[in-house]
Amino acid sequence: MDGTIIVADDDRTIRTVLSQALTRAGCRVRSTGTVSTLWRWVEEGEGDVIVTDVNLPDGDALDILPAIRKRRPDLPIVVMSAQNTVMTAIRATEAGAYDYLPKPFDLKSLLATVNKALSQHAPDAVTPKSNDDEMPLIGRSPAMQEVYRIMARLMTTDLGVMITGASGTGKELVARALHDFGQRNEGPFVALNMATIPADMIEVELFGSENQNGSVIGKFEQAHGGTLFLDEVGDLPLEAQSRLLRVLQEGEFSRAGGLEVLTANVRIIAATHQDLRALINEGNFREDLFYRLNVVPIRLPSLRERIEDIADLARHFLQQAESEGLPSKVISKNAIEILKVQPWTGNVRELENLIRRLTVLCPDDTISAKVVSQEIAARPSSAVVPQRLGSESLSNSIENHLKRYFDLHGDELPPAGLYDRILKEVELPLIALSLAATRGNQLKTAELLGINRNTLRKKIAALDIQVTRGKEMM
Repeated sequence: MDGTIIVADDDRTIRTVLSQALTRAGCRVRSTGTVSTLWRWVEEGEGDVIVTDVNLPDGDALDILPAIRKRRPDLPIVVMSAQNTVMTAIRATEAGAYDYLPKPFDLKSLLATVNKALSQHAPDAVTPKSNDDEMPLIGRSPAMQEVYRIMARLMTTDLGVMITGASGTGKELVARALHDFGQRNEGPFVALNMATIPADMIEVELFGSENQNGSVIGKFEQAHGGTLFLDEVGDLPLEAQSRLLRVLQEGEFSRAGGLEVLTANVRIIAATHQDLRALINEGNFREDLFYRLNVVPIRLPSLRERIEDIADLARHFLQQAESEGLPSKVISKNAIEILKVQPWTGNVRELENLIRRLTVLCPDDTISAKVVSQEIAARPSSAVVPQRLGSESLSNSIENHLKRYFDLHGDELPPAGLYDRILKEVELPLIALSLAATRGNQLKTAELLGINRNTLRKKIAALDIQVTRGKEMM
């Protein structure tokens, strides 16, 4: 690397570490701990790249970024911050930052970013937006930082996005954030879940229809000028995939049964919990459509990959419940530790549901570890059936399981909804093992189970079962 780097950080240790690393890499370094000195050096024409913290003793570095970009538009600015929220990443990008790195940063990544910045111009400045609105995404874990960085870079573009992640990880929240803070935020945000629409109605839902009884406006028209969020796009039938691909290629469509050609003026954000590449290999998803939708991929981590965020998420859900009129509660540190060791197969959505139940059921102002343990034990999946010698019928096994479950509650009754919870527990292994036996062939699995294929597809989506054709899955 060759160039002069300005380092601005109020932490002397960080300035020293960066100065030494950049000097060893071949750069000249000037370091400061104040916004005023940073601005003076910019005015004097110093530096080829700026590396700055956000919060400095005499001001917020992000506040002067637009002025720096106006005075020296070709000067790349790399922003670092310990305030590792998605709003910080968005503010940095909107203020004209070349890149955003959360603290604690990886030194090799920072050096690579500086080297890249030295070799190319910074992006055009954009008008900063208000940061008063709260983002719906909670968490400062390393697993979420890459999500925030990608999202921040997408706010000033109209590129298509593919969000992947298990059920309950917050895919629609990310899609809404991309819309609300993006270029189309004055237009509508329209969502369509493919898994809930009958196959023969998908095209009408997307593109509308015309007949003697009048017109049906489809989601493409409803989202005109805004964002169309296609959730569970892996459930889109092949015929509808072909139609969607033509619309994305040509930018035009007609309602079913209509002659008028309409313009498709929408940004497409798609999401799925399925492995689309595996579906492509099975012949169940078009590869050309995949590349049209998967321009910028965002993978959302499961809750087990971001355990550090559980405390913030729990407190957020408690505050949200209070704002909706539920009792005001706090949760103890010991209770948080119990939450951190749970499997969370339902991810953030499962945690939210548990916190809401605790808000209603806990009689005290503080949710204790004991109350959390009792509520977790009350779930059927927490009831452990002792090992038994010899064979046992399914009926006897379920009976013993339920006896153990009722015994956990003593003289009280379990929470309402037991029927659906037990059916779900039986359905999950039944469908998963049947899919494994047919090596992922959904048609054969539906025949084996004696149910309609569309019913099977909906249950696979609802139970979040991963399907891979031609491989053993369990």
